[in-house]
Amino acid sequence: MTEWMILFESPNFRWVLIGSLLLGFSSGVIGCFAYLRKQSLISDGMAHATLPGVAFIYILFQTKALPVLLIGATITSLIATYCIQTIIQQSKLKADAAIGVTLSVFFGFGIVLLTYIQQNMTGNQAGIDSFIFGQAASIVKNDVYTIGIVSLLILLLTVIFFREFRYTTFDLNFSKGIGIPVKWVNGLLFSLLVAVIVIGIQMVGVVLIVALLITPALAARYWTDSLTKMTIISGSFGAISGLIGTIFSSIAHDLPTGPMIVLTASALFFISLLFGIKKGIIVRRIAG
Repeated sequence: MTEWMILFESPNFRWVLIGSLLLGFSSGVIGCFAYLRKQSLISDGMAHATLPGVAFIYILFQTKALPVLLIGATITSLIATYCIQTIIQQSKLKADAAIGVTLSVFFGFGIVLLTYIQQNMTGNQAGIDSFIFGQAASIVKNDVYTIGIVSLLILLLTVIFFREFRYTTFDLNFSKGIGIPVKWVNGLLFSLLVAVIVIGIQMVGVVLIVALLITPALAARYWTDSLTKMTIISGSFGAISGLIGTIFSSIAHDLPTGPMIVLTASALFFISLLFGIKKGIIVRRIAG
């Protein structure tokens, strides 16, 4: 009991916990639309493409301020997405091949820049490479403010435009017929997806952030056929993953927070796969 009290009295633990909860919930909510629109692979490419942006901004300004680094991450993520779409439209390559090529090029370029930073630059460059796998323990109060503001903005816009997101996800022709600006709505949803990826890379890393986006949505799908309920359940699963993953990684001091969050989300998925009331394996066998 004393150990738990000491843990929750730590300001650093509280900041990491709050950041994990906010990131997990917003990731779960927006991840529903990425999953239903079959954009999981594109999200993976966008996530890996953030690495060279972080490294390049550090080389230019030699600062580890999270808002500044996230600007670079956003720019390279958008560039990578444009490259993917251009390759698909202008060549005979399929989407998965275009994503694989773009992902490899941007991630490889990011590794090259990180190596350059480590070997040639002086100053406080420690921690830049943590963006690969994430390092939630390095988060401070100002970083949580950034994550919190962006997460709340993502949730607010999702609530405001939920009707438009739902219609454009399931029926584009109907959406156009009732006057919904489909391109603008798709652009907004895409921007929210980029925002979630960008704010999550410090905590979870570019390699695992897609798992935090998609896994809660996959788990939620086994509990309901309603999109509204699915987004709430998915967001709750994401928040629970952030909570449990942060606590376990803090108790066992040698365990990284990001992977623990993803493993918790995976555990929730397997529980849902077995016991989900809509499509769970055990429930279907009992009903059959």
